[in-house]
Amino acid sequence: MTMADENQGNEPETEAGTITEPAEPTDSGEGVADGDEEKLVLKQVVDVQDAGPCKKHVKVSVDRGEIDKLYNKKIADLVSDAEVPGFRPGKAPRKVIVRRFAKDVEQQVKGQVLLASLEQLAEEQNLNALSPPNLRPDAIEVPKEGPLEYEFDIEVRPEFDLPNYKGLKLKRPVKTFTDAEVEKEELRILSRFGQLIPKPEGNAQVGDYIVADLVSKLGDQELGRSKEAVFRVDDQVAFKDGVAEKFAEQTKGANAGDKRTVDVVLSDAVAAEQLRGQKVQIVLDIKDVKKMRLPDLTHEFLHTFGVHNPEQLRERVRGLMESRLEYEQRQWARDQVLNHIAAAADWELPKDLLMRQARTALSQRVMEMRQAGMSDDDINARSRVLQQDVLQTTAKGLKEHFVLQKIAEVEKIEVTDDEIEAEVEALAERENQSVRRVRAQLEREDMLENLAILVIERKVLDFILDTAEYEDVPLEPEKGVAPVEAQAVAGEMRDPTAAPVEEEKKEEDKS
Repeated sequence: MTMADENQGNEPETEAGTITEPAEPTDSGEGVADGDEEKLVLKQVVDVQDAGPCKKHVKVSVDRGEIDKLYNKKIADLVSDAEVPGFRPGKAPRKVIVRRFAKDVEQQVKGQVLLASLEQLAEEQNLNALSPPNLRPDAIEVPKEGPLEYEFDIEVRPEFDLPNYKGLKLKRPVKTFTDAEVEKEELRILSRFGQLIPKPEGNAQVGDYIVADLVSKLGDQELGRSKEAVFRVDDQVAFKDGVAEKFAEQTKGANAGDKRTVDVVLSDAVAAEQLRGQKVQIVLDIKDVKKMRLPDLTHEFLHTFGVHNPEQLRERVRGLMESRLEYEQRQWARDQVLNHIAAAADWELPKDLLMRQARTALSQRVMEMRQAGMSDDDINARSRVLQQDVLQTTAKGLKEHFVLQKIAEVEKIEVTDDEIEAEVEALAERENQSVRRVRAQLEREDMLENLAILVIERKVLDFILDTAEYEDVPLEPEKGVAPVEAQAVAGEMRDPTAAPVEEEKKEEDKS
């Protein structure tokens, strides 16, 4: 190709969504953010409107001036440096550079302007975003003339006024654990390492196990069957998709050959929408009654608990019970504080936000229970109970989170890296694992951010509770919950925190 060939042709044609090449620049492109150059500052008009609960609609109009400056600067740089066949480096005419590189430069300009615009928007507008905006940069086009305009919806934190949160009058559950109660808890913990053996005399009691075939029904309609499910007799039993709230009451004294009917409240995990929240009956055809033979407290076995003798094990169990009591006290305090400020939490939360946050809320509760030293079995059972009304629980938890975060901002309460590290170390000690292993697990499960949130909310609660006045009340006996690896209703379970299929399809159609 000759120089003459390269110089032939008119100015490049412009299409919708492209930048019309401006006149030859008369400035040096100041304000352009390239490398270490001055930050790009845009003239833009922002309009923010309410778009529903915790949602804003944002419309942005970016003045044309800086777009043209940035385009000119990039073209000028290419004129100086670009290598074009048929020309010495830096000697190609501007028109040739424009024709050859216009599309690439236009995309670069759009991306840089859009990024600068969003950063400037974040600095100038106090949106308190909960999630990234539903913005599709590929669908935004720079017009031939006039300003660059784009708009999006974004979820934001609710706006509310805080009532007085100092000097609250709160009730605090207290309990002095007797030796008998500590021994009972120790037996419960040791049962996880025991062996099931027949109980010939039957007469199932709390702590025993029953093996049963089951049939679940709603009226005369059969919903599911299971063979030889194993249940630990406890106050409550958590199925994968429901909770039997009076299990011990309805099964105590059972013998092989007996039939017992147990009431189960189904969770949102049930596939059939019409069954969610329904109370169904499960008929247990009891095949066997068993009891737990506990392990021998050998030196090697005791080492699994980080102790050397039975006395140290008993003290460790007492410490775990006291940690659980602190957890219950904090839950009581949290509920009372939240109820006190309920007048400031009468705002709605969008359902799609609740569904996305439900998993995070459950993860935070699991983290709290781990911090309290609860076993995996206890955490599993309690988690299933929490999942019964996951959206309601999440709504309450989110409102609590927003209120506590706002108090943290007002009182300038923050969390440090050292505090996070101390939490990881304490968790590792409680679980008798290395700090490195626990940290790796938290990172793998994306739980470090949840841990930071828990720490700062705990500091806020401590701040509130330090100013509170307390009335000590007896702690009510805690109901036991035993998990069972069986479903109350047949069929594939759903994730109650997942978006409905219809909503997902609508989102796909929009995009």
